[in-house]
Amino acid sequence: MQSFNPPIRTLMGPGPSDVHPRILSAMARPTIGHLDPEFVRMMDEVKTLLKYAFQTENEMTMPVSAPGSAGMETCFVNLVEPGDKVIVCINGVFGGRMKENVERTGGVCVEVHDDWGTVVSPEKLEAALIANPDAKIVAFVHAETSTGACSDVKTLCEIAHKYNCLTIVDSVTGLAGVPLKIDEWNVDAVYSGTQKCLSCTPGLSPVSFNERALEKVRNRKTKVQSWFLDLNLVMGYWGQGVKRAYHHTAPVNALYALHESLVMLKEEGLENSWARHAAMHAKLRDGLEAMGIKFLVNENDRLPQLNSVWIPEGVDDAAVRAELLNTYNLEIGAGLGALAGKVWRIGLMGFSAKEENVLFFLSALKAVLNK
Repeated sequence: MQSFNPPIRTLMGPGPSDVHPRILSAMARPTIGHLDPEFVRMMDEVKTLLKYAFQTENEMTMPVSAPGSAGMETCFVNLVEPGDKVIVCINGVFGGRMKENVERTGGVCVEVHDDWGTVVSPEKLEAALIANPDAKIVAFVHAETSTGACSDVKTLCEIAHKYNCLTIVDSVTGLAGVPLKIDEWNVDAVYSGTQKCLSCTPGLSPVSFNERALEKVRNRKTKVQSWFLDLNLVMGYWGQGVKRAYHHTAPVNALYALHESLVMLKEEGLENSWARHAAMHAKLRDGLEAMGIKFLVNENDRLPQLNSVWIPEGVDDAAVRAELLNTYNLEIGAGLGALAGKVWRIGLMGFSAKEENVLFFLSALKAVLNK
């Protein structure tokens, strides 16, 4: 048994994305206690920077000490009580995971389906809300990682609130890659991940809850299903000020990394980050279309940072991905569910969203396909 030294890869799949050297360096800094005054000071900065990333003033904005899936569970276990009716919009894998969370918390799930590769339909959502006037929550995916479809958060939230429902939004792949304006669009609860457009390592899940959502949590008739994810307890540690109540041992060095990634986002500027992802998508699109490769999602509905493309007829999906990995140390993603073997998912997220990666990928793919 020896020390593990991973190969140097170019990560252009659905996540994780390439981690910026500044962030890797931040992780190597000396570990201090999770209640150390200096660490507490850094925690406050992380919260402030996350508010900027989410475009919110929500006090309940923090990173959950686990990956994006735990951010998802944090939203559902805190906001859904047994018997609550929840409208879940499903247009890919991750809408299906929302459904699982509703059922596991004892909620009643009403499913609204759209074809994979399309966005969530506002008309279908409104029809479901009219048919279910006792619904309490609407849940949907902003940036569907299984397809690359980008749904209209603002419109969907407006419809949900019209029928007095709270909203839970999955923006694991969306945050810092495309516009996401929590306060302006009146999103009640949102969760994301660090390993996508923030260029950070996997393992943390930024979340944000507004006062409407917190009022629901405070007025629960039952205990939150999860002790670890109970917001009433977690905020004793992530609250304001120097005095913090011990809740769990935070992943200290991972939080150094998140802090650094958010500092870098602030330095670049959020709007500039959105523009960079869009510009790199345009270069990738032009190159792929010149090779005759077509996209799954209509252009106006696409995530620039997650590109699902149809595999050319007669091409072996797994063989191409293996050749890219083994010969070029280049990772792209396979299709999921019904799209397995039919599409490739090409990520342009965070530090991976740069011209040299686009040109490298296009030349490598062309060489492999010609071979």
